[in-house]
Amino acid sequence: MEKQKNAVGRRKEAVTRIFINKGDGKITVNGKDYKEYFPLAYLQNQVIAPLQVTESVDKYDIQINATGGGMKGQAEAAKLGIARVLLELNPELRPALKEAGHLTRDPRGVERKKFGHKKARKSYQFSKR
Repeated sequence: MEKQKNAVGRRKEAVTRIFINKGDGKITVNGKDYKEYFPLAYLQNQVIAPLQVTESVDKYDIQINATGGGMKGQAEAAKLGIARVLLELNPELRPALKEAGHLTRDPRGVERKKFGHKKARKSYQFSKR
């Protein structure tokens, strides 16, 4: 690979930019190791899931710039971005990534607040008298 590849992943309000190079499996998120940035094990698993499916955990160095949203949204956005950049590197990985569901962008977002309600669906308490 002559130069680094990049891709974008999104989930809820989170956006991640993924940069990938040949390397030994070092993953950094906003300058920190991904295990330090995402302290919860299930979020760490989300980030490395596409790499595990394609058996390339220790083949690439990945640098992630994450903005917006929360921890879970950023982790899932990183998962989508990593899957997309792996697909860019090797189109033959598509069936494996698609089977695992890593190429689908989760469209769910926050429902907007409605007038006359406290939140999107929660209403004010009704008092008959």
